[in-house]
Amino acid sequence: MKNNLSRYILGADIGGSHITAAVVDVGNKMLLKDTYVREHLNTNGSVDEIIRDWTEVVKKSIALAGVQVAKIGFALPGPFDYKNGISYIKDQGKYDNLCGLNVKEKLANALNLSLNNIVFDNDAACFLRGEIFSGNAKDGVNLLGLTLGTGLGSVVSANGTVKDAALWCSTFKDGIAEDYLSTRWFLKRYQELTGEKAKDVRHICEIAPQETLEVIFNEFCDNLADFLSVQIDKYLPEEIIIGGNITKASRHFLVKLSKQISIPIKIAVLGENSALLGAASRSLNLNH
Repeated sequence: MKNNLSRYILGADIGGSHITAAVVDVGNKMLLKDTYVREHLNTNGSVDEIIRDWTEVVKKSIALAGVQVAKIGFALPGPFDYKNGISYIKDQGKYDNLCGLNVKEKLANALNLSLNNIVFDNDAACFLRGEIFSGNAKDGVNLLGLTLGTGLGSVVSANGTVKDAALWCSTFKDGIAEDYLSTRWFLKRYQELTGEKAKDVRHICEIAPQETLEVIFNEFCDNLADFLSVQIDKYLPEEIIIGGNITKASRHFLVKLSKQISIPIKIAVLGENSALLGAASRSLNLNH
C-alpha cells in the first residue's frame, strides 16, 4: 500500500437516499480513478445500520484506492453541528434516528480513526468549495452558490470564507424559496398543466410537449431570477455558480436567466464530484 498521508483524502457525500465516496489526490486536485463508490441508503434505518452503511462505503473506496488516507471529509445536509459532529436532522423523512447523537464519535470508532481525522461540512458549502478547488468557480472573489435539485441548497463565499446561507426556507411568494426552486415544483406544475405525473425533471424533459416545456421553464426561470435578484442585493456576489440535477436541463433556462441577472452565472462543471472534492479540501483547511 502506498503511503503519503499528506496527499490522499477521502471525500464522502451523504444525501437523502445515497452515499458516494472517492479518494482525492489533493496535490493534483482530482479524484483517484476507480475509487468512486455509490450505494443506496435506508435513511430511516437504525443508528447502527446507518453508521454501518456509511462505514462500508468509505472502507470500500479506500480499498479500491490502495493508498493510506490521512483524513475523511463528509458533506451532508443540515441542521447539523458540523464542528462537533452532532446531527439535528429531524422530521425531514431521513436520519431521524441520528438526531442528537454524536455521529463523529460513532464513525471514528467504526473506522478506527481519531476524531481529528474526520471533518463534517454542509453539502452545499462543499459543492462550492469543490468548484473553487477544482472546478468552474474563481478563488478570491465573492460568490453565491445554489444547488437545485430535490431541495434548494445555498452557500456564499466572501473574503475567503465559505458558509451555508440556508436560503431554502426564506420567504418567497406564497411560501418559501424551496417550494418554487426544487424538483417538487416542477412535478407539481407539470401535473397542474397536464393532469399527469412525472418522476423527475429529466422525465418531464423527455415526455412533455414543447409548448408545456416552455411554459414550465419560463416560469421557473422567472422565479429563479426574482429570487436571485434579492440575494444579489443582500450578498453582493461577483459571480453565481449553479449546480444540482436541475442544471442538467440548463439549456431550457440559462440563456434567458443570464439576460435577467446583472452578474455572470456559471453552471458547475464537476457534477456530484464537487461535493466530494469540496469535502476533501475542507478537511485539509485548504479553503475556510
